[in-house]
Amino acid sequence: MFNLSILLITSFLSSVATFYVNEDLKQGPVRSSAVLSLIVGVCFYFFSHSINSYLVKNIPIVFIGASFIGMVSVRLLSNYLLIGTAGVIFCLIYLNTSKFFNGYGGALGISASIALLAVLSIPILNKKKRLTNGFIQLRKIVFKSGGSN
Repeated sequence: MFNLSILLITSFLSSVATFYVNEDLKQGPVRSSAVLSLIVGVCFYFFSHSINSYLVKNIPIVFIGASFIGMVSVRLLSNYLLIGTAGVIFCLIYLNTSKFFNGYGGALGISASIALLAVLSIPILNKKKRLTNGFIQLRKIVFKSGGSN
């Protein structure tokens, strides 16, 4: 139970921190995810002997996967709580289906996109104080950008 709590907290913080570095510090989505993941990976590489082996194996993977969620565009999702919620959903997907994706490339990205789509399906309050669905916002962005190309 303790290990699960640590992984859930890690995934929440990873997605929120990546989004913060991406949007607020203007570092871009790829650099934000890469730098934070590198820091976590290096820390767990050097301090692996003093930490539980289960956490040493899983925290870097969960952190990297949840950081993919933080790469989301602010035009699509800008609520830190929803981004963190998507990170937690990612962690639950990872823990319950990691054996299913064994041998397939892109399992972390697929799990992150499923978690993000799950959060986008939650009705949210937009800036005009109207309740809307995240999928409707996604469709508007896709068709708006598709028509201008």
